[in-house]
Amino acid sequence: MYHQLLHQTIIASVLAGKEILDVYETNFNVEYKDDKSPLTLADKKASEKIIEELNQFNIPVLSEEGVHDSYEKRKAWSKLWIVDPLDGTKEFVKRNGEFTVNIALVENNIPSLGVIYSPVFQDLYFAAKGIGSFKIDRSVFASLVNSIQTSTLEQLLNVAQKLPIVSSRKNYVVVASRSHMSTETHQHIEQLKLMHQNVEIVSTGSSIKMCWVAEGIANEYPRFGPTMEWDTAAGQAILQEANANLIDFETKQPMKYNRENLLNNWFIAKRD
Repeated sequence: MYHQLLHQTIIASVLAGKEILDVYETNFNVEYKDDKSPLTLADKKASEKIIEELNQFNIPVLSEEGVHDSYEKRKAWSKLWIVDPLDGTKEFVKRNGEFTVNIALVENNIPSLGVIYSPVFQDLYFAAKGIGSFKIDRSVFASLVNSIQTSTLEQLLNVAQKLPIVSSRKNYVVVASRSHMSTETHQHIEQLKLMHQNVEIVSTGSSIKMCWVAEGIANEYPRFGPTMEWDTAAGQAILQEANANLIDFETKQPMKYNRENLLNNWFIAKRD
């Protein structure tokens, strides 16, 4: 059921990544939204490309950079795409490469499919219900980027590694945000140091933090600060199919989506 959806979502993410890189290599302008977050032409072009590529499925799209329909309309949607066309715009502006394309399919408030693609580093993470969670490493995927539209899902699965890849670590590894480390997150890490003998902290930008937990590189990713549904939906799908999860700090349950309030509660992504 999900094979065609997953295949087209991978294609959409890679083509969006090309749009982003076209802008990344120029002297782009930066606008600022009402919440002071940055916005560039790359965000807009990637969003347009994703919507164009997914249009064939007639599934509504909730994109960070699109028009957000009212909850009265959205609550009738049993399925929808939740898209962050450029997750980590701050990292994009800094030109450190730590940004991603995030696309998730959400059904009845739960992510069932997710793709996260790093255009600069060319790491591709993807998952779908009943298929599993996978990574194609940059060393392999670099040769497939330009032929993505003619590569079949079976060919991609043949060169992918099933997640988790790393099963044992010497230290208890916590992955934290490059640009958004809150006081509460710092306090949580201090508590972990009391519980675990050796706590190692690694930092990166964007949704790759969730991918590192799914991959097994990190034990957990605590986020005690603001995020939106499009920041986490794709990552949660990848976590779930890798026997990990993203737990809402208030409900103590996996995060639900297409809510009236699109602002997430605090959460912890970790392996069960």
